[in-house]
Amino acid sequence: MLRKMILAVLSVFFVLPASAGVLKITTDTSDPAPKAAFEQAIKQFEAENPDVTVEWTVLDHEGYKTAINNFLTANPPDVITWYAGNRMLPYITLLEDVSDLWESENLGDTLTSAKPSMTIDGKQWGVPYTYYQWGIYYRADIFADLGLSCPTDWQGLLDVNKTLQANNITPFTIGTKYLWTTAGWFDYLNLRVNGHEFHAKFTATGNIPYVDRRIADVFDRWDELVKSGAFLENHAGYSWQEALAPMVNGEAAMYLMGNFAVAPLLEAGLTKDQLGFCPFPTINPDVARAEDAPTDTIHIPLNAENKADARRFLAFFARADTQTAINKELGQLPVNNQSTTKDDKYLVAGFELLSTSAGLAQFYDRDAPAQMAAEGMKGFQEYMVKPQRRNAILRRLDRVRKKVY
Repeated sequence: MLRKMILAVLSVFFVLPASAGVLKITTDTSDPAPKAAFEQAIKQFEAENPDVTVEWTVLDHEGYKTAINNFLTANPPDVITWYAGNRMLPYITLLEDVSDLWESENLGDTLTSAKPSMTIDGKQWGVPYTYYQWGIYYRADIFADLGLSCPTDWQGLLDVNKTLQANNITPFTIGTKYLWTTAGWFDYLNLRVNGHEFHAKFTATGNIPYVDRRIADVFDRWDELVKSGAFLENHAGYSWQEALAPMVNGEAAMYLMGNFAVAPLLEAGLTKDQLGFCPFPTINPDVARAEDAPTDTIHIPLNAENKADARRFLAFFARADTQTAINKELGQLPVNNQSTTKDDKYLVAGFELLSTSAGLAQFYDRDAPAQMAAEGMKGFQEYMVKPQRRNAILRRLDRVRKKVY
């Protein structure tokens, strides 16, 4: 407060630059937990940097998506929030290259798993601060009763499926009414069959056809599940939340889903002893394991006025202690591998999984252009309902690919 009063007095006698000591931050963190996390972090940053006053603007998610292109091109703030991977790509001509910050702060060592998703044209364009894991959540009590363990390879998964089905239990629950849950399956099968580099190139560039033999290999594995009845019947009629019920009541034993599913599963009556977590199993042992981990990020607009303090803020946000505090408030995972996480077995497992990952995908509808993602997920759902249409669906998606990219 005293610093702000001094600045106000000085401004009466001197013409101060508009950006002097003022850091303008605009975020889409309007939900309660993200808003509280940012408020706490900004207060800490100001306490550590008494020469900087933060002016913080919060927009709701949809308003932010509409406004971002406008405020990046006209009168931009100094720091903004956004997302990693292909969602970042359309804006990199309007963002500051912060590769120097990654170098000076050794961020390649502490933000290792997220570096590929922050890198375009060999440069880093922002700092990641939170993500969450995807994986297989399973009924540990059912597995124990049937003498099953978490499958670590593809044959192990097929064997688990057979045992569950022999005991009249659906292996995987899923709700595909809103399509995006199918994308999790495509992502993981492609990451495990072809690897992260291939998956990233496939979704981002459009240079690989949907009728490519390597994509056929992905659907060959998917066929083994779909055609054997491994998924919940009539899944196209269920949302992802509605598909939780079969798992809670024991009719299904597994769910490939993000960590956000844990809270509603526990609230619906499962205990932590009943709910286990395991990574998606290996398919090709020669392919390094990568994961789906949607990642939130902060960036400096190219035409920001106060880039010096913006860099200080990004360095602050990259720190282990900052990310620990932010993510305890968010209930998510810090990207910094030196951070700690809440004493929650699912977060602990996710932190270990993502910190040691060979790469992070951002999820199909973030990694692919919007039009391609929309048509792709329609096709994935149609395939899961009518697998005999597989080749026609992939040919159709390839026509979309040629128009979109």
